[in-house]
Amino acid sequence: MEININCDLGETSKYCSTENDPLLLGIVNSANVACGYHAGDKPTMRKTVEISKKMV
Repeated sequence: MEININCDLGETSKYCSTENDPLLLGIVNSANVACGYHAGDKPTMRKTVEISKKMV
């Protein structure tokens, strides 16, 4: 059986930080970028996607 570890990343709010996103990308199989309640802004989403591309 295969398990997919997924995480919401690239989301910003006054209560949420993207500081650990690069570390999380190293351990997850897939990620949702800025699609949750605390959707990110354009620069944050772009940064998250660029970091993700380097992890592949």
